[in-house]
Amino acid sequence: MCNMKRSLSGIKPTGNLTLGNYIGALRGFKKVQEEYESFIFVADLHALTLPIDPQALRSNTKDIVAFYLAAGLDVNKTSIFLQSDVPAHSELNSILINYLYMGELSRMTQFKDKSAKMNHEAIGVGLFAYPVLMCADILLYQPDIVPVGEDQRQHVELCRDLVHRFNTRYSKEIFIMPKAVTPKVGARIMSLSDPTKKMSKSDPKGDIFLKDEPNVIRKKIMSAITDTGSDIFYDPENKPGISNLLQIYAALSDISIEEAQAKFKDIHQYGEFKKIVADKVLEELVPFQERYKEFLNNKTINDVLNAGKDKARYFANKTLTKVKKTVGLYVHE
Repeated sequence: MCNMKRSLSGIKPTGNLTLGNYIGALRGFKKVQEEYESFIFVADLHALTLPIDPQALRSNTKDIVAFYLAAGLDVNKTSIFLQSDVPAHSELNSILINYLYMGELSRMTQFKDKSAKMNHEAIGVGLFAYPVLMCADILLYQPDIVPVGEDQRQHVELCRDLVHRFNTRYSKEIFIMPKAVTPKVGARIMSLSDPTKKMSKSDPKGDIFLKDEPNVIRKKIMSAITDTGSDIFYDPENKPGISNLLQIYAALSDISIEEAQAKFKDIHQYGEFKKIVADKVLEELVPFQERYKEFLNNKTINDVLNAGKDKARYFANKTLTKVKKTVGLYVHE
């Protein structure tokens, strides 16, 4: 088997993926596979933590696999699979849930944010225990790095605490310590209609969806909320709208925020600035959308998932067997 260091990441098939997902995750996966043995999955079990239409879940799942392929993931370098196709995820989750504490889970920011909008009596156990399954997702593949968005770093930190606790309890290195990795630029793309909030799949006006038509994308960018004044510089606190657009441009141009800011130092009209940003977004997304449609309409997806499932099961079962032996569960030889 490959001796390269390993990477593991995944996306939950809920809602429409956005430009934020593309910049923060999809676009980076292609680069990661050049340096790491990559495992990329569709987190379909996580999608069940909140009510979702079954047909929407199936459709979203297929979309994400097509997006992975359109983003340049090479099946010879990256194993693409469904979380639900690997039973070890659920089995390790059942073991690890005994090694995390109620207090730790209740402090997770995502749980607090989502549960605050719900009737307390109607909050599902799956939503509360979401980070446990995420730990199982990660640790099954013993990855060195876990590429995530800024909002998932807390879950990876919890996973690191779990690794330390588990390894210490059994006085051996059962799990490798994973490290969260976020993009240097574009880790948190904000809504175009409210740049104080993250672009989050639920704001048709402020979110650029990956399946939006090009004219719709351009219109959303040209209508983006900006700030007072006319100078273009990065200041998230005082100029969140301009700063967000600068971040989008920099991320898609593979340059730093400082380089992007310098590029626009002589432009003092927001309309002209927005047009350049829109051109850059479309330059990237139009060919991406064409590739997505090609993959979605052929039989590649099933072949990719079957191959990915076999490799994922091999590695996951290896780790699961090691864990079961460690905790004292009987393993048939």
